[in-house]
Amino acid sequence: MTPEDMDLLAALGRARAGVRVETEKPYLVESRLSPLARREGYDSIEALIAALRAKREDRLIWAVVEALCRSDTTFFRGREAFAQLRHEVLPALSRRRPDTPIRIWSAACATGQEVYSLAIAANEASGLATGTRFEFFGSDLSERSLEKAQAGIYTQFEVQRGLPIRMLVKYFENQDDTWAISPRIRQMVRWKRINLLADLSVMGRFDVILLRGVLRNMDASLRAKVVQALVSLLPTDGVLVLDPEDDASEFDDVLTAAPGGTGIYLRDPSVRVAAAA
Repeated sequence: MTPEDMDLLAALGRARAGVRVETEKPYLVESRLSPLARREGYDSIEALIAALRAKREDRLIWAVVEALCRSDTTFFRGREAFAQLRHEVLPALSRRRPDTPIRIWSAACATGQEVYSLAIAANEASGLATGTRFEFFGSDLSERSLEKAQAGIYTQFEVQRGLPIRMLVKYFENQDDTWAISPRIRQMVRWKRINLLADLSVMGRFDVILLRGVLRNMDASLRAKVVQALVSLLPTDGVLVLDPEDDASEFDDVLTAAPGGTGIYLRDPSVRVAAAA
């Protein structure tokens, strides 16, 4: 790929999804676009980009952007954060929500492992108030990723990455060479294709939002906009979960880190003790 090709991809990624294309790593870009070029019937990435320039076809542009945004995910990635959600955050929220469901959104769910991990963690949580109900939502920019997530079928390699054997046996059904999430867990999740640069107010209110594996790959000028939009959907005692490695210092005016260093942030510092109780 030429520098001009990389510049084009970088411009499309930023404009359409706010993603920062790593132009200094052409091998990474090629690894993401090669499968797309084959699916679209092109002999090479160069041919795909030539068609992109010539046709300016919106469907093809979005297919390229979605491929560039593709992220790797595993079950219970960042185990410490899931432990804190299960043992501290969710029980505390359940005591404050005796009559309303706790709404949880994985805002960049990729192929679904994160939101299913959330549903399993909630099912495993102890100390919940009687009658606690949960609503789970998973969204992603990639339609292909959402299709796989909704199917809830994973390879042996995928379930071995982060999923304890006890939970595999309890929450999955073996289907020849694959594993299917139990219908009970799969039916707990609702799905939607969402561009995080769009108007997120249509999503409504959430008690917990996860935005992991996103900020580090997002254009710096857009990170605050996206985080502010998500925080606006949280109630006062709501929780935003980022990667522990994310630099959240620019969000100090709207978020306070919960104890533990797991990437869990509180909208209102006055509920710090309650969230950790």
